[in-house]
Amino acid sequence: MKGQTVSRLRLPRALTGLGGVNGLVHTDMILAGAVLAILTLLFLPAPSWLLDILLAISITFSVMVLMTALFTRRALEFSTFPAILLIATLLRLALNIASTRLILSSGNEGTSAAGQIIEAFGTFVMQGNTVIGMIVFAILVIVNFVVITKGSGRIAEVAARFSLDALPGKQMAIDADLSAGLINEAEARERRKTLEAESTFFGAMDGASKFVRGDAVAGLLITFINLIGGIVIGMVQQGMSFGAAGQSYSLLTIGDGLVSQIPALIISIAAGLLVSKAGVDGAADRAMGAQFTMYPRALAMVSVVLLIFAVLPGMPILVFLTLAILFAGGAWLANRTLMRTQTASSEAEATMATPVEDSTDHMLAMDDLRLEVGYGLLPIVTPPEGPGLTDQIKALRKAIAQELGFVTPPIRILDNLRLEANSYVIYLKEQEIARGDVRPGQFLAMDPNGGRINLVGEPTKEPAFGLDALWIDDSQRDQASLSGLTVVDAATVMTTHVTEMIKTEAPALLSYAETKALLNALPEKHQALVSDLIPAVASVTIVQRVLQRLLAERVSIRDLPTILEALAERAPQTSDITALGEHVRTRLGRQILASLAEPGGQTAILMLSPTWEQAFHAALTPEESAPPTGPQLAMAPSKVQDFVAASLAALEKAAAEGVSAAIVTSATARPFVRSIMERVRAQTSVLSQNEIHPHTRLRSMGQI
Repeated sequence: MKGQTVSRLRLPRALTGLGGVNGLVHTDMILAGAVLAILTLLFLPAPSWLLDILLAISITFSVMVLMTALFTRRALEFSTFPAILLIATLLRLALNIASTRLILSSGNEGTSAAGQIIEAFGTFVMQGNTVIGMIVFAILVIVNFVVITKGSGRIAEVAARFSLDALPGKQMAIDADLSAGLINEAEARERRKTLEAESTFFGAMDGASKFVRGDAVAGLLITFINLIGGIVIGMVQQGMSFGAAGQSYSLLTIGDGLVSQIPALIISIAAGLLVSKAGVDGAADRAMGAQFTMYPRALAMVSVVLLIFAVLPGMPILVFLTLAILFAGGAWLANRTLMRTQTASSEAEATMATPVEDSTDHMLAMDDLRLEVGYGLLPIVTPPEGPGLTDQIKALRKAIAQELGFVTPPIRILDNLRLEANSYVIYLKEQEIARGDVRPGQFLAMDPNGGRINLVGEPTKEPAFGLDALWIDDSQRDQASLSGLTVVDAATVMTTHVTEMIKTEAPALLSYAETKALLNALPEKHQALVSDLIPAVASVTIVQRVLQRLLAERVSIRDLPTILEALAERAPQTSDITALGEHVRTRLGRQILASLAEPGGQTAILMLSPTWEQAFHAALTPEESAPPTGPQLAMAPSKVQDFVAASLAALEKAAAEGVSAAIVTSATARPFVRSIMERVRAQTSVLSQNEIHPHTRLRSMGQI
């Protein structure tokens, strides 16, 4: 099936890691038992009939690995290969030791002392000529050790090096696509996971190739020991003549060497194929079973090879024939399951009446945030070297998440040929909310105190805050910095503008879905609070409205548990969003005051005079005649203008001293004072007396 992966291929439990009916057989225990059995074989003697079975399994295992490597499309589809290679090498070495024990201890009894398979290999290859057998064995060792193993190891080493060297660039490309909105967070995580898996796989293959090389050397040494040791034992201990000892032990030694070298050669070829063409999920036994049964043709080919072995002269027909039948049945089951999956996929595609590009959700989809740039700004979006606009936007999303407490939607960056070359436009849900002009290659110089800039450049307005600024070239950058001016590049200007617009429009970005995501993302210890609050006491919509109200005044909602606790306290008495928001602000008083503190730890405040306090209280509608949404302010427009003038004068006086002061009012008047100030000076914070924490250090700048 095209594009099929391990996770999508559903196979019967009997095929996925040999899991028994209803999970009665634990495959992890089978794998652990098999490894322990191999280790036991290193120390305990094995009879010849058991050695025949194990040698047949070793040959079968190597052929299955080769067939799977041949039919694997991507290296990561066979990501368990390094672990399989270790197990296969350990099995062959254990069989080498077991056969060596039989050859040296019982070689005088005849050529069948080490089992039928070793005798058959020795007899079939040597054809009665010891020299020919040794030459054939030496050629196989040379082919495996010098050619295949060495080449596979070199390919694995180069692949691992290139994979690790390319990793930073691939990660940057993923981050750029994520910042540009081309992919979402889930796709970015999946791509990073694939990159990590590839680097891990090729690094493991670089080390695993040493297993193959060591196995070839060990096989050569064991064969030499068997031949010399067997002749010595036969002549000295068994009283055999040199010719008889040489004939018997050489046949057994060459047969044993061939039985071990042929599977080693097959595994070496599989390793070379795999690294020439990395991560796996789940336990190793399930992954190995799923990957072996992914291609039924591979199982069928294994069955054919086993049938050929069964008909070779001297081979144990029953062992190979049984294995061939088992693999043929596995191939049939795997193919039937694969056909069912393909049929189900085709039916699902056929039932889709509307193509994706013509579907309703595709045609009506809109970007929550989009940044369109003119063609002249493309070099700063993706610069040839160094971080660009996409990297800065990714960083600002993290910074906003830390500051405001929720993750903003991805910002899609597009080029727009209809814009001026150096212009950009910021869109919120397809509606333009801001635009600006920057000069690529130049720097924007601003005086933080609003003073005059004595440099040569192009006068302009900083787009985010409207400050007087000057575009200067690189030659004046150091002079501007030494003069105490703030100097930023074009990408930073755009990023700052986007940041301020996101903070301003944060309430609109906090949708119902985002609110649900925030609630679901709370740690397990806070989920009981969520279940007690929603929906019995307050709905998700009420929580959303309260959070939006906080964000509108740039109050962080990161401490969501405290906000929910405050809602649980107040929501049973009222559903008024204003009253709920004011109660939550009281609980967040320490946090709010900390965000307004100056470097010295003090918070500058302007108190609302008793006169204005009385004026606001007198202008509120009586409680008995107030609408369901709560009291309303009915102050005369002229009175409002007087209050605005008095407030701005006091704030400007504080600003002249280099202080950004907050206005402090009574809890009743605070919402209405804020509603007036946000229209004339939105960046000014308005606090209620209930929000001031007892341990907060205040600095009074006077009264309004």
